[in-house]
Amino acid sequence: MSIPSIDKLIGNFDRGLRVVSGHARASRPNPAASIVEASLSEAEQKHAAGLMRVNHVGEICAQALYDSQSVFSRDQKVRAQFKHSGIEEEDHLAWTAERLQQLNSHTSLLNPLWYVGAYACGLAAGACGDAISLGFVVETEKQVEAHLESHLEKLPVQDAKSKAIVDQMRIDEINHGDAANKLGAQELPTPVKFIMKAMAKVMTSTAYHI
Repeated sequence: MSIPSIDKLIGNFDRGLRVVSGHARASRPNPAASIVEASLSEAEQKHAAGLMRVNHVGEICAQALYDSQSVFSRDQKVRAQFKHSGIEEEDHLAWTAERLQQLNSHTSLLNPLWYVGAYACGLAAGACGDAISLGFVVETEKQVEAHLESHLEKLPVQDAKSKAIVDQMRIDEINHGDAANKLGAQELPTPVKFIMKAMAKVMTSTAYHI
């Protein structure tokens, strides 16, 4: 395990501040940009906003994870993949933030807490070596994919804008998991997967409301 440089940690801290303060910038067009806004009832709009807030928190965590996992990686290909995935996750972050604005809602008030928690998890995974770190990516993306598929079913039927964003996120997450597998991911122990699911459940149930 290599010791991370102070410059790298400072750089990550700076990125973290920008992420939680809402300065994400998308590198790709929003997949919902050309879709006409649907008429939603107050209850439907609130529900859609809750789901998209959960998705936005997931992207806050994704930024923290990819930045922190790259800290200990010594493999150039792994670091390059983390960087590429992180850029696409920043697209998701910007898209979900924009959708929340359109739904007259807000991002989670606990975003700094989510970021710090995810960053700590990423450091722990990265410190275990690239194989485990990549395995962490695979399991994370597998759980996120299932979570996004459930949101496609839970979103109001007529909310095509939110669904377009969620579906593109789902496609990207699958690709990120596949890329990690190809780079030599090691499957995580069952207890670790269980803990990850439990932590995700706490996050999603809280972020829906706060």
